[in-house]
Amino acid sequence: MAASLQQTPITFRYRSHPSTDILTSPTAKLYLTSTFTTGLKIPKLTTKPRSSSSSTTTNRNHGAAGARMADTAAGCYASALADVAQSNGTLEKTAADVEKLEKVFSDPEVYAFFINPTIDDAKKSDVIDEIVKSSELQPHVANFLNILVDTRRMDIINDIVKEFELVYNTITNTELAVVTSVVELESKHLAQIAKEVQKLTGSESVKIKTAIDPSLVAGFTIRYGNSGSKFIDMSVKKQLEDIASQLDLGDIQLVV
Repeated sequence: MAASLQQTPITFRYRSHPSTDILTSPTAKLYLTSTFTTGLKIPKLTTKPRSSSSSTTTNRNHGAAGARMADTAAGCYASALADVAQSNGTLEKTAADVEKLEKVFSDPEVYAFFINPTIDDAKKSDVIDEIVKSSELQPHVANFLNILVDTRRMDIINDIVKEFELVYNTITNTELAVVTSVVELESKHLAQIAKEVQKLTGSESVKIKTAIDPSLVAGFTIRYGNSGSKFIDMSVKKQLEDIASQLDLGDIQLVV
């Protein structure tokens, strides 16, 4: 699969394809994810149904067995893409491209377009061209997307993105930490959090993802470790709950 990805995109499509903030300190390297939008417009299409064999294949992929197959396939695709990126010295840039894909395909309309079995592959390829151009993706990443269209595995694109992140983190000894707060934290505060997580984990670098949760009242939480198994709660909500527990207020609820 890795060898296929290294081929020029014209191997898979009869046209050519155009080809986070980082804070550093003596003890930690912090990667901040950034918001990315393409302004992609999904065309209104007149479609024709595919053969029943395609529908049967799609139906077989539903359920627990289908989910396990998707997980395995996603891991294979992600590993192949990482192998190509390592071989041509573009692992960091490829990781940035994958983050762009995560933003693009998190749009339900875009995802629904690509998994619709009644839409011709040629029309999907046209939209891939638009994504590649607007996102300024590398040629091997563009080729990767075309392979997914050709093999009709765009349904696992979001799983591939997650698997690639795991592969990348393993290769680079990067720890992922999700910081949740009421409002967006300043970069200097996120950098300090990254340093502390690095001390706790001994990782070479820390990648920060942020989320907003107004119910925390103030403060923040940090989740890191394998599958987010480690949790640090520095929120006011937690402090209020602790106070309520110590005072044994019973059914009295704190209103903030």
